[in-house]
Amino acid sequence: MKGLRLYVRPIEATDHPALRDFLGTAAPPACGLLGKLLGDLVAVVDLEITGDALRLKSIFVTGELRRKRIGRAMMREVEQLAAKLERRRIIVDDAGDAQEFFRRVGFENEGDRWVRVV
Repeated sequence: MKGLRLYVRPIEATDHPALRDFLGTAAPPACGLLGKLLGDLVAVVDLEITGDALRLKSIFVTGELRRKRIGRAMMREVEQLAAKLERRRIIVDDAGDAQEFFRRVGFENEGDRWVRVV
């Protein structure tokens, strides 16, 4: 893992078959980012652009690569995207089991959602 570069880019329509296989869902994210290592899909972030924020619907990193800073790298890309789109906040409505991850990458709990100011 050390020395490898994570390649992150926006999801395109041609990625949908690979995303269906990777995520195991019938409907892949329409908007978001994907991360690749050595050409293999290893991470997906599902996003929604709202009027004042970037809503993070889900983040998924393949099981064997968790705790290898891939999630953090994907969140840096999300933050950069929010800044480019002039969105001041990133919102996570349902953190599920990932609450500690979101806390470590700078999100703060606001009731039933997590928010990070960009």
